[in-house]
Amino acid sequence: MTPLVGIVLVSHSAEIALGVKSLVEQLGCGRVVVATAGGTDDGRMGTSYSGVLDALRTADAGAGVLVLPDLGSSVLTARLVLEDHPGTHAVMADAPFVEGAVAATVTAASGADLSTVVEEAEEARHISKF
Repeated sequence: MTPLVGIVLVSHSAEIALGVKSLVEQLGCGRVVVATAGGTDDGRMGTSYSGVLDALRTADAGAGVLVLPDLGSSVLTARLVLEDHPGTHAVMADAPFVEGAVAATVTAASGADLSTVVEEAEEARHISKF
């Protein structure tokens, strides 16, 4: 089976990251590896460098990884991890957290490449809700 693009959800809150993961895993029919880095290593609100790195390693099935941070320091931490590990085949998307995760997972499940998955996640910001 051809490897699919993986997804990493980076949030200040473990609960938010896990909730979005639960949603998108169902939409992706369990085909896409979705990993989370939510909260700090000791369970507080914040972002964990080691959590992001572990999630990247978990989500990487060989086709690349889309990293989707929620806001603020999650963006900075994810960016730092990617800069410190230049051999990692991962791209951070500037996309809405929930809608971007949905679009990325559905697109990844179809077998699309990393650049297409990133593009679809970022385009999710233009989808009208009503």
